[in-house]
Amino acid sequence: MKPKKGLAAGGIPIGSVLVLDGKIIGRGHNQRVQHRSVIHHAEMNCLENAGRLKASVYQRCVLYSTLSPCPMCSGAALLYKIPRIVGGENKTFQGPEEYVRSQSVKVKVLQDPSCIKLMRDFITARPELWNEDIGV
Repeated sequence: MKPKKGLAAGGIPIGSVLVLDGKIIGRGHNQRVQHRSVIHHAEMNCLENAGRLKASVYQRCVLYSTLSPCPMCSGAALLYKIPRIVGGENKTFQGPEEYVRSQSVKVKVLQDPSCIKLMRDFITARPELWNEDIGV
């Protein structure tokens, strides 16, 4: 994941990768600002970049993200039956993790200090952009 890529491009520092059998098959980063898009969160961008895949492929994948996936991104993971999600942290934002778990998805949150610091620093520097991204 390259969350700083989004930040360097004037956007939000969240990255995501889709992994199949230990190999990255899709990667993305938040590009809402860059694409003037309401849906290009990192996870959605990652899935878009992975391309069109058979359901059986998604069902063997792990979705990694800098941050706990929001309801939209969690919904995409549920739709395609991705069985495992790993988030870097959920201190700055927590998606619907319990609901996702109730749908038989394994959700692990690492509470990685570098992810927490990255997001806290960004939220402090750009609160208006952050609030826009999370629908506040």
